[in-house]
Amino acid sequence: MPEPATSSEMRDRSQFAVAERMSREIAILGGRLARLLAQSPVAQEDVLTRAHTFLHAMYDAFADGKTEPDAKLAAPKRESEKTYPIDHLAAALSLEAAEVDLILLAAMAEEHEGYASILRSLNPQNEPYATIGLAAQLQCKNPQDRIALRQILEAGPAVTAGIIISRGEVPFFEKSLLLAEGLWPVLCGFDVLPTALKPAMLNDVEDGLDQWLNSPDVLRAKQALRHNQPALLATLADSETTAAHRAAALVTSAKRKWIAFEFTANAPASTARLAMAHALARGAVPIFKLANADSNTRPAMPDIGRFPGTVLVCASRSAAPPLDVRLPVLRLTIEPLDAAAREQVWRQTMPELSQHAATLAARYVIEPAVVAEIANAFRATAAVDGDGDCLEAVAECVRVRSNLRLSAGVKLVRPRARWDQLILPHDRKAQLTEGLQRLIHQGTVLDRWKFLAGRPGARGVRMLLSGPPGTGKTLAAEVVAQALGVDLMVVDISQVVSKWIGETEKHLAEAFDAAERSQAVLLFDEADALFGKRTEVSDAHDRFANLETAYLLSRLESFDGLTILSTNLKQNIDPAFLRRLEFVIDFDEPAPAEREALWRCHLPAEAPLADDVNLKELATLYPIVGGLIRNASVAAGFLAAAANTAISRNHLVGAVRREYEKSAKSFPGLPAGAFRT
Repeated sequence: MPEPATSSEMRDRSQFAVAERMSREIAILGGRLARLLAQSPVAQEDVLTRAHTFLHAMYDAFADGKTEPDAKLAAPKRESEKTYPIDHLAAALSLEAAEVDLILLAAMAEEHEGYASILRSLNPQNEPYATIGLAAQLQCKNPQDRIALRQILEAGPAVTAGIIISRGEVPFFEKSLLLAEGLWPVLCGFDVLPTALKPAMLNDVEDGLDQWLNSPDVLRAKQALRHNQPALLATLADSETTAAHRAAALVTSAKRKWIAFEFTANAPASTARLAMAHALARGAVPIFKLANADSNTRPAMPDIGRFPGTVLVCASRSAAPPLDVRLPVLRLTIEPLDAAAREQVWRQTMPELSQHAATLAARYVIEPAVVAEIANAFRATAAVDGDGDCLEAVAECVRVRSNLRLSAGVKLVRPRARWDQLILPHDRKAQLTEGLQRLIHQGTVLDRWKFLAGRPGARGVRMLLSGPPGTGKTLAAEVVAQALGVDLMVVDISQVVSKWIGETEKHLAEAFDAAERSQAVLLFDEADALFGKRTEVSDAHDRFANLETAYLLSRLESFDGLTILSTNLKQNIDPAFLRRLEFVIDFDEPAPAEREALWRCHLPAEAPLADDVNLKELATLYPIVGGLIRNASVAAGFLAAAANTAISRNHLVGAVRREYEKSAKSFPGLPAGAFRT
């Protein structure tokens, strides 16, 4: 028995069958052209004689004597199991046999160089294409036929859909007939796109989307897709990428094939027509992902008014184009999945980590399509690295996939600090832990138990950490990010705030968008410079400064993650911000017991300490904050290394004295028994 064919072999056979059919159709058309040339009064000329011979040879090779050369091409038939691309076109556009003939004539030069040479010899412009006049000689027997041909080539469905193009600044019947760019390979079974079209790489994952796919608006959209009704489905989300992934999942759930394109603001008008022509040839629903190339301009709307079926356009809510099209419009606004749906996504997509699904759902507010990409990357990494911390491996996959381009003033930090390195009073640590728990369990409280249902700003957690410099505010933010398994995104206020009107909001929007993409904890250091009290409006600058504050309030409410503000001057923070913060945690200067713990924390176990070092004594004598203790510990280490000795009390005291001098503070003096260095 022969071996069963592989999927690759079956695909190759299918592709060969499609290409063979198109070659046969072209050969039959060539036979008709040969009959036309034989009847020409100049048929004995050398060029036409060779053309006649070539056309008959090609006809004989493919037609197998089953079709007369002068016979009309039979109307395309849709087969029950196998439908060729030419049939997709004919059915979608309701083409008659004569219109299919024109498509084949326009494509003849693409099939074989011999056809191209013959057509060049017949073209008044010496182009390797058939002219409309040649089409008329092949198809028209009387003046009425020529009028009908002109109607087809002026406003017929194949022309309005961009399948056939007539070219040339010449009289109508001398114009050349061309097929849409890159369409002939598709009609021959090759799934390729011309360089003018940029495909959008999407996942059509449906995991976790049950509730959305069964919502009333989406069910209406699925009905339109199943019946291929002429309609525009506008999917709008926080980003055009999210909208496009959901659009792909929607089309797949309707049991339809889809093809997606990137569409930019500067794309020529012909690009949309070319994209839709390729969608028709594939029997696919076109999805346009409207890329926002410039944050100051809205993306362009593709010209889709004449498409004979359903089209999807995907954009971000903040940059949606006007939907002024002739098609019926159904607008689908996409909200992030709730915690229960996200947990379902993780369980279904990564069953090997199902025990961590709830944790992953709380950490990452991401779409099913993104989870699928992370799952693939995680499995590839696991195959290379073997056993390890699976949650850290997932975090690394999220980190790599975010591929951020950060604007000036924004820095992404991979957190390393741990809870045991954060020396704080118990009640302060308890508040930080409570903030983490609020973020982790908001799915239960807000989604399942319906607290704050429909209220803006219900999601996400906002913290203010206030206190003198060096008391551990930034360290606390890093510890919290590390506990969540995400990165820390630090915003440098001095570089974000701009004197130019509107630029500050633009920079802030980029920071929030980057944090959402990377799922990072967002830290605004020295936040009073940005979140300060609003002023009385005395000039334009005051008015726009207040607009910046209003924008911040709105953006904080819509951010689903953890936002941390740190400040040395809590009294300067606008009360409107304080009301919107779930946690306000004061970082006081450390007490003696905490300072002793800080000394122990910053002096590694590997560092050699002399017998005269008394950390309790240092903590009692020198009331300094953790940042200065860290600096003094490192400086003492270098002093000891230079002297090639263990770290002594004098090294530590000397380093502390230097920190006092740097801070322009009075040094309390030396401990008993110490000597000046």
